[in-house]
Amino acid sequence: MERTLLNAPRHIAIIMDGNGRWAQTRGLPRSAGHRAGATAVRRAIEAAPSLGIAALTLYAFSSDNWERPRAEVQTLLRLLRTSLRDETTRCVENGVRLEVIGRRDRLPLALRAAIAAAERATSGGRTLDLRLAIDYSARDAIARGEAPLPDVDLLVRTGGEQRLSDFLLRECAYAELYFTPCAWPDFDGSALAAAVAEFGRRQRRFGGLTAVAS
Repeated sequence: MERTLLNAPRHIAIIMDGNGRWAQTRGLPRSAGHRAGATAVRRAIEAAPSLGIAALTLYAFSSDNWERPRAEVQTLLRLLRTSLRDETTRCVENGVRLEVIGRRDRLPLALRAAIAAAERATSGGRTLDLRLAIDYSARDAIARGEAPLPDVDLLVRTGGEQRLSDFLLRECAYAELYFTPCAWPDFDGSALAAAVAEFGRRQRRFGGLTAVAS
């Protein structure tokens, strides 16, 4: 059966980029951009089910991010911990099932505990499968022989850059790619809807040919 135009992507992956630049252009510390980015995460999660999205995978902290200044890394990890703690109840109420992918052995114990608690509390969610990639590297996951996630239909990258940055390389083999200059802290439900609408205008041939009328 030919697969061409689809109304909505079932699995969207997002590289949440531009937090630091967003803050710097406003004369704010980079940490302010990361905090604003956490608010954008909530907006994306709330908007996703109404757009027909069943699974949302967010690149929260890459394995390469360890190379950033120590103070910024610590800020990011603390923000991840507090966000997990503060948003778990909201996820349960809205039927969001949370899973964290990536290495855990290098994470602080408090963050590992917050991850485990959030995963347990949200395990019954059926409205949206939410995955957070923390200390994640696709090349490392492949080398470790980890099972792949479901295929990604649409990969979104905010912040103007146009590359995959070692994110879900296997799963994005046939993903539609959508790059936007919008920095992640400014990304909202309307921006997500625009990405979904663009997906709906694409033809997905999966290596085949579109049928031609004779």
